[in-house]
Amino acid sequence: MNTSQTSPKITRVDARQGSAEILDQLREKLSPRGDVVSPRGRALTEEVFGAPLTPVEVVDKICEEVQSTGTSALLHYLKQLDKADLSAEQLRVPEEDLAAAHAAADSALIDSVRRIRENIVRFQSAILHQDVTIEPSPGVRLTQRYVPLRRVGVCVPGGAAAYPSTVLMTAVPAQVAGVKDIAVVAPPTPFGAYNEDMLATCHELGITEVYRMGGAQAVAALAYGTEHVPAVQKIVGPGNLFVALAKKQVYGTVDIDSFAGPSEVIVIADETARADFIAADLLAQAEHSPGSSILITWEESLLDAVEAELTQQLSELSRSDLTLDSLEAFGALILVNDQKHACELTDSFAPEHLHIQTADPQTLMKSINNSGAAFLGHYTPVALGDYAAGPSHVLPTGGTCTWAAGLCSNSFLRSGSVTEFEQRAMAQIADDVERLAEKEGLTAHARSVSIRR
Repeated sequence: MNTSQTSPKITRVDARQGSAEILDQLREKLSPRGDVVSPRGRALTEEVFGAPLTPVEVVDKICEEVQSTGTSALLHYLKQLDKADLSAEQLRVPEEDLAAAHAAADSALIDSVRRIRENIVRFQSAILHQDVTIEPSPGVRLTQRYVPLRRVGVCVPGGAAAYPSTVLMTAVPAQVAGVKDIAVVAPPTPFGAYNEDMLATCHELGITEVYRMGGAQAVAALAYGTEHVPAVQKIVGPGNLFVALAKKQVYGTVDIDSFAGPSEVIVIADETARADFIAADLLAQAEHSPGSSILITWEESLLDAVEAELTQQLSELSRSDLTLDSLEAFGALILVNDQKHACELTDSFAPEHLHIQTADPQTLMKSINNSGAAFLGHYTPVALGDYAAGPSHVLPTGGTCTWAAGLCSNSFLRSGSVTEFEQRAMAQIADDVERLAEKEGLTAHARSVSIRR
């Protein structure tokens, strides 16, 4: 823990006399375009590929090789990129290892996993689509049918921290939807596929298929299948830039949840909000490193109070250095004219997470359309949604929530229609069908109806 007090150089913007260009700048910085890589990543790329390839080029090459040569390419990249020298037989975590991790796990953790699972099941079951059938006229029966996907893949990160919460927030909605086969992949690291808490959570949820593989190579293996990893129909879950780019690459071969970038939160606050609460919420998002933390308020004194709290609370965090870096690179304290102005700026940024800490958050929420998940009130921190409330924490980022939705049980259903006409009912609609078909020059279509009169 860092006990020294470090004052963050967080960007402050007075947007009362104009637009907050900082939001546009942050949106650009947070965009996962795939052309920015760290010095360490660049060095590793040159070591493995013999050239300074961009992340997009790296992902293209990995996906192509895994698709063409299967397990051998997968094992090659696990060794080269993750420094994990595994055999094909070691890819899958043995079920006895899952059971052993569960048996050795902290009983309080398992109790929490069970309670959280119940919360998720309750919410995801309530929103699950059901078949709908109507009979608009005699002899006509129309149904919208929902069928669960048979097999899905779940990506669980494992670089800087372990994420049993990701297993809960992805696998449980899939189970509620009725998915039978769930394959979890995590990098072969102490925080990934060798993490006892993550393995114990999988066992508690009844997941028996866990693989020691991460990165673009894991995404490619799930999408295309190999001799040792059966292909899936959909890939979900967060990951680094290479995982995101690989998911984008394989989309079309399989479905994906989203093309996700760094995590984001906008906090809208008024005079009723507590500065220490707001600072804690901003730091919680910055802790993802990278993570974007933005406060929007029309109370000027609140900006000073929050900035002071950020300095104080930073000194108490175990990841204070990373959090500070993220806060300074992707954070902002923005002063606006009023509630209306706050809502306009929020809608333009379209944040992954929105936390409204005002006297009447429900009314304010009515003026905002674009957010991945919203949290209302002073006692609803985003962390409740991250870990336990019930909705999934897998959400659209990068401004895509203007059209994209977060992961839920319905994300694992395939929808299709069922149409049934009796002869008399067909005859009543036949004229309209034949007329349009003939106008389009599709006479065989028209004849397929007229021949049944």
